[in-house]
Amino acid sequence: MPYQPTADWQFDVPTSGSKRLPPDSGYAEALTNQGYGFEVAVADLIDNSLDAGASKVVVHFLRDDDRLLSLLIVDDGRGMNDAELDAAMTVGRRRDYGAGALGMYGTGLKAASLSHADALTVVSKTKTSRSAGRQLTAASLADGYRCDTVAPEYAQSLIDRYDGIVEWQGTVVRWDRVRAFETVETSQTDRFLSEAIQKLETHLGLYLHRFLDRGGLNIDIVVEDVHTRDELDHSAVEALDPFNYRLPGKPGYPRAFTAPVEGIGDIKMTAHIWPARSPRAEYKMIGPLAERQGFYFYRNDRLVQAGGWNGQRGSTDTHLNLARIALDLPSQSNSVFSLDVKKVGVTATPAFARGIEKAQDHQGRSFRSFLEDAEAAYREGSSRTEITRKSVIPPGKGIDPRIRRVILEELPAKPGEDPITVSWVALPAQRFFELDRDNRVIQLNKQYRDAFNSGQRGGSNDAPITKTLLYLMLEELFSFARWEKKRSDQVDYWNSILLAAVHAHRDRTAS
Repeated sequence: MPYQPTADWQFDVPTSGSKRLPPDSGYAEALTNQGYGFEVAVADLIDNSLDAGASKVVVHFLRDDDRLLSLLIVDDGRGMNDAELDAAMTVGRRRDYGAGALGMYGTGLKAASLSHADALTVVSKTKTSRSAGRQLTAASLADGYRCDTVAPEYAQSLIDRYDGIVEWQGTVVRWDRVRAFETVETSQTDRFLSEAIQKLETHLGLYLHRFLDRGGLNIDIVVEDVHTRDELDHSAVEALDPFNYRLPGKPGYPRAFTAPVEGIGDIKMTAHIWPARSPRAEYKMIGPLAERQGFYFYRNDRLVQAGGWNGQRGSTDTHLNLARIALDLPSQSNSVFSLDVKKVGVTATPAFARGIEKAQDHQGRSFRSFLEDAEAAYREGSSRTEITRKSVIPPGKGIDPRIRRVILEELPAKPGEDPITVSWVALPAQRFFELDRDNRVIQLNKQYRDAFNSGQRGGSNDAPITKTLLYLMLEELFSFARWEKKRSDQVDYWNSILLAAVHAHRDRTAS
């Protein structure tokens, strides 16, 4: 028998007083254990940069020989004055966000940072205020949520250090005592950095691809020697659009559908079918394919979920790997969709799944027909004979990230292999390059560097054509267990020929 409330039932519970109950020190531990992945935490900080109107953002690793010291995120946004810094660093304070803001709960700066670092420092400057800074540490949080004021001289020196980015205004977020850095063995620093930067490039390129695609935003990842100020690595984040295919996997796509969702109304979405076995990075490099089928939710143009079916029934097998649907969340608050604090997943009530079942395109075709078309395209693609290309040791730092991406689109990487890096070093005049097979480095003679940079100082990813050709030519030499005399002879005559090319180039430019 269904429950029936009694006659004296009250739906509004009466109260007789109130008291304030501030969080105790245990809340600080909860704040620093939100489960942020490294790249997810950095993306959350960059959201703040975008909300501040930044056009330039640099993710800056500081390195001392084989030790990683600090991570800084620098932007040229509007900056913050003293009062705004206090508000940003107040634990538990809810900020007011505009309709188009990427921030949501006001906890991201503290939670994302302190999930990875024991010290968070924020230094900022506006057009009308002086440089100022605040710091939170694990110890200050335990001490009644104390926030320390950064010495004005240091705040100004940090702003001055980044005067190529922060000119009239901007913000520097600094992480110190980063726990992941402190656990890296010195012999593994290069490998850790290579993997961390690749994950950052992929995550930022994917989740912020609309901002990067339309221009007006540049995100760079830089590794710098803290003593010499030399750039050891520098890469620009490229957009990774999950719908960027040349031809669809089935004619007639992409196709627009409308879903009537109770509590919201009509929701527009665009259904895509990728071509089978696509080599493009946008298809292969954003995670396991089975996890990347399904819905791609956007909030204010920022991707907040990359794949998944959110309760849509009958949509969970590998035959739907080619199916992706773009959907912009409603700007108004609603009871159907909720976004997790890390902005990498959306929870939907059953009303969404019911709306999807009723979704139709302008010709009255159902959403189920899209799933059937995607499955048919997958089966057809699976039946074709595929040419198997040899796997390679992946390229690493020293080769432009855009080239690395295309190489890995075209050639499968050998799993578990350390990448091959390319660097300029001092070598005898009669050698154009040498191979450091133990450390997987192609060493180029730096006295010939000017021949490839028109006399200008080159960056870490300079001479892209030369480096790429050498990688393709030399990659397999790093795979041999035995080093035979014929391979040494091969390296010798390649050196002679390349040196002749360098001298011919110099003679030509001098005349």
